Amino acid sequence: MLLKIAKTTALLALTVGALNSSLNATDYAATAEKDRVELVKYFEAKFEDPLKNRGTFFPYSTDEELESSIAKGLKFEEFAKGNYAYNIDGRGQYEDIKEMPPYEDSIDAGEALWNTTFSNGKSFATCFGEPETAAKYPYFDQSRNEVVTLTQAVNECLTSNGEKAWNTKKGDMAKLQGYMAFSAQEAEKVIDVKIDSQAAADAYERGKEYYYTQRGYLKLNCAECHVYGAGLRVRNEKLSQLLGQTTHFPVFRLKWKGLGTLERRMAGCIKDEGQVPPKTTSQEMKELLFFMAYMSNGMKIDGPDIRK
Repeated sequence: MLLKIAKTTALLALTVGALNSSLNATDYAATAEKDRVELVKYFEAKFEDPLKNRGTFFPYSTDEELESSIAKGLKFEEFAKGNYAYNIDGRGQYEDIKEMPPYEDSIDAGEALWNTTFSNGKSFATCFGEPETAAKYPYFDQSRNEVVTLTQAVNECLTSNGEKAWNTKKGDMAKLQGYMAFSAQEAEKVIDVKIDSQAAADAYERGKEYYYTQRGYLKLNCAECHVYGAGLRVRNEKLSQLLGQTTHFPVFRLKWKGLGTLERRMAGCIKDEGQVPPKTTSQEMKELLFFMAYMSNGMKIDGPDIRK
């Protein structure tokens, strides 16, 4: 089962390597798809009836919390809302804010950036075609033998046209991505990460290993909060779940007072675990996002969105 990965990383890597070597071209995603299906089943079971499932999933929560604060009977698509999928009190506040979201001006600014002509007469449309193509990222580029993220692609578009690269975590980068994500949402695009080569399968496995491997002085990994701990309360916050985490970026965080990219959020989360986060366009970060995005395959793009 997927949840055993953290404790059996070395053995699993050997098993997966042997399995992948025997797969044909149409089966490279077989292991990843099995992981994704098991993750969906895990979260649907976890939130089927939180009070009933206390002993398995919520040993430290109170009866009142499980009965009145955590939604039950959640299904696949609903998890795209992060912790607002199950957080009954938080969901009400979230929906109130969404009536007049604070990121609307940023979407407009992103659209202006999209339509701005570079000094050579070209624009972002030259590189991306339509803004809703944001939905295809991250993807594995076979010719380059690497994962390509939207953040990376935006800066490569800029520099290849004689412009300066942008900050990868906020500012114009987040605004442009906000407009592109909004366009993808309007076009009803879904996350559809492809794993159609051995190299792509290997990149997925490395991203998965990073997510489930304990690091840093706190000896934590991403899964302890966002798989095993999803739905639990840490101080005043309820932890979100891995399933659906990449659907809604960039996000406007109240803490940031502005939009930020997925790389910014992951770097901050990894730092909170007591680790030194990988660089935003490093192989480690890109493959981590590749794994996370695959886990949300089939979910609708829901960005930009708002979080605390």
